[in-house]
Amino acid sequence: MVGPNGNESSATYFILIGLPGLEEAQFWLAFPLCSLYLIAVLGNLTIIYIVRTEHSLHEPMYIFLCMLSGLDVLISTSSMPKMMAIFWFNSTTIQFDACLLQMFAIHSLSGMESTVLLAMAFDRYVAICHPLRHATVLTLPRVTKIGMAAVVRGVALMAPLPVFIKRLPFCRSNILSHSYCLHQDVMKLACADIHVNIIYGLIVIISAIGLDSLLISLSYLLILKTVLGLTREAQAKAFGTCVSHVCAVFIFYVPFIGLSMVHRFGKQHDSLLPVILANTYLLVPPVLNPIVYGVKTKEIRQRILRLFHVTTHTLDP
Repeated sequence: MVGPNGNESSATYFILIGLPGLEEAQFWLAFPLCSLYLIAVLGNLTIIYIVRTEHSLHEPMYIFLCMLSGLDVLISTSSMPKMMAIFWFNSTTIQFDACLLQMFAIHSLSGMESTVLLAMAFDRYVAICHPLRHATVLTLPRVTKIGMAAVVRGVALMAPLPVFIKRLPFCRSNILSHSYCLHQDVMKLACADIHVNIIYGLIVIISAIGLDSLLISLSYLLILKTVLGLTREAQAKAFGTCVSHVCAVFIFYVPFIGLSMVHRFGKQHDSLLPVILANTYLLVPPVLNPIVYGVKTKEIRQRILRLFHVTTHTLDP
């Protein structure tokens, strides 16, 4: 970091300050955040358990949902335990290698989730626009390969990240403005030219998030064109199968795009907004996705009720 003479030195650790300006309230804010994390883990693990144990749900749509739930658990777990340690035990120090690992995990898992959301959009496109070909196009082996491709793509996109971060000297500060390590946050502490890191970040966002969101939008334009030619009953059924996925897409992409825009164009001293967006981006999708799919998907909802031994009679007033 910064030596006694003010000379630049290699990074050995960073300080995570949690929520800037809300340090005194962090201890109490940790309780609802921890509750949301537990809800996210329980909800997503429930989805995974139901899809795995119910053979009737071994279809592409539910297998992709299972992948999405698994990624949500991993993404939230990559940041929340350390965040709770900061809020409850003031454990703000994170070693450089641990920070690098957390950064790599968060960004690569996010890339994987974007790929899975794209695969789910493709599944809905084939199911609605080419229903007779759905069983032959999206076979279980092919779905498995798509899942593996999502993992490979996420890892490959982030493989240069450790190299680009380790080459940087740090001499300004070792204090990060977020509750966990992000590439945008870490590179701003460097006292060297970071244009390579900026260009790399833009390439990753365009080739992953940008391309995926564009293809998802295109798939839904084609779906909408097909659905408008169906009967009203068929339209309602088709829209019903897409609502959950559309919600998952907005839940994932809106905070991500908002966080990227704030980091690039926001005021440098407005540090609380990007922190809130960053925490929203990592916590809200894992919490809401199982709720949305549990409420909007009849097959999932029925099996959740059966799993917890709840009948519709007990829910009546």
